[in-house]
Amino acid sequence: MTINQSGWKPTSPEAKDGEVPATFTGNRALMLEEKLIFEIGDDKTTGVDFAEGDVAGSRLGDLSRKAPIGLPGLSEPETVRHYTRLSRQNYAIDLGLFPLGSCTMKHNPRLNEKMARLPGFSDVHPLAPVDTVQGALEVIHQLAHWLVTLTGMTSVAMSPKAGAHGELCGILAIKAALEKRGEGHRKVILVPESAHGTNPATAAFAGFSVEDIPATADGRVDTAALKARLGPDVAGVMITNPNTCGLFERDLKDISDAVHAAGGYVYCDGANFNAIVGRVRPGDLGVDAMHINLHKTFSTPHGGGGPGSGPVVFSEALTPFAPLPFVEKTGDSFRLVEEENADDHHADSFGRMVAFHGQMGMFTRALTYILSHGADGLRQVAEDAVLNANYVLRSLEKMLDAPFAKSGPCMHEAIFSDEGLAEGFSTIDVAKALIDEGFHPMTMYFPLVVHGAMLVEPTETESKAALDQFIGALRSVAERAKAGDASLKTAPHFAPRARLDETLAARKPVLVWKDKAA
Repeated sequence: MTINQSGWKPTSPEAKDGEVPATFTGNRALMLEEKLIFEIGDDKTTGVDFAEGDVAGSRLGDLSRKAPIGLPGLSEPETVRHYTRLSRQNYAIDLGLFPLGSCTMKHNPRLNEKMARLPGFSDVHPLAPVDTVQGALEVIHQLAHWLVTLTGMTSVAMSPKAGAHGELCGILAIKAALEKRGEGHRKVILVPESAHGTNPATAAFAGFSVEDIPATADGRVDTAALKARLGPDVAGVMITNPNTCGLFERDLKDISDAVHAAGGYVYCDGANFNAIVGRVRPGDLGVDAMHINLHKTFSTPHGGGGPGSGPVVFSEALTPFAPLPFVEKTGDSFRLVEEENADDHHADSFGRMVAFHGQMGMFTRALTYILSHGADGLRQVAEDAVLNANYVLRSLEKMLDAPFAKSGPCMHEAIFSDEGLAEGFSTIDVAKALIDEGFHPMTMYFPLVVHGAMLVEPTETESKAALDQFIGALRSVAERAKAGDASLKTAPHFAPRARLDETLAARKPVLVWKDKAA
């Protein structure tokens, strides 16, 4: 018996193995198959009836549309059902554990959402007069205070819109500082193998050349190799701590001292701050700049194409070069320091990252999360996240190869490899089989320093019962992979779609619908 692309198994006598009978709808019980919106409606109909009316002359001139817009007209029930059916095919943190490593898919408390929707926050306009948005500016100022305090840094730029945007902000500040010193010739950024993949891309985008620093056998930066490469052409180092192997870089203070002595700066990727918030202050480790993913550490939603936020904290050395604008308190009121009023106290700023002041909705959510937890609660967040990750690691290390299991406790995430699976079986077979068990797969094939990597981050919001379910499912799949269970090669079998050609989807995606009859 074969299984077709929809996962349906033929049972009717008129259907041959692997064939779909003419009456087959594609539905999987109450999981309904969904056509494209263009196949549901057409551009000749609409879900709303309008009476014919007199059309005044257009004022659009040559900008008037010269052809139909090409969008289908649907009724309200058709529209609602279409998008609801699509949403049921998505996995979400509201459905269950989301084990993606280096992503911190934690629960977003509904209190955060309630606060972000309060009038005055949800409808605030970036061009509103400053004296009419004092509450919003105070939220930004308070959040900035918390971020500076928790990191042990001097200042923070709130405007960057995401982690990678924050990386660029920090690197541009380093570039401006070097130029101010007359050392613009420093064009090399050192990036350890255990750093996030966006780090070298950011450095290159900013005009630097990138050189790799190897990792030691225990998954941490080779400090000796890094020190040996320091010189007058090195602008700095971009290091991730905790790193993508799920380990704390114990030598970061030593590394920072060496980089500073050589005239460079230290950029820390703070994407994994969730593992150390309230426990470690990066400023105490000699960090000069670090971005903070509010969606990872302070529970605001992930980017999704718009609402991300990646504030960047700066050391005293880089504060003069931080971008505009920023909120400043004068007496009992708040003001925005921008180009026209920066005066001499911020004359060395490298400029601005965005048109306005940042993502107000993300700031409101993050401050709500911080205030509802308090300092002790934030510390517990880190402790519970690390506890959960180590529980996963120790529960599975005898079933799956764990390359850094002897490197000490892991931090926020546990990492496994595909070593020991039956011949011909790999990480993707384990990940796809997990879908049949009801779990979203973990991060696959990253970090690159681990062959067939499987990166699991349970976060602090998962209970022991939820972790035990996930561990049991992963252990079961691993046992089958080690035994050479051929059914894993065609998993998933119970999802709305069978295994797709992911390489083809990435290299040649079909992004535009075309009517075959046209």
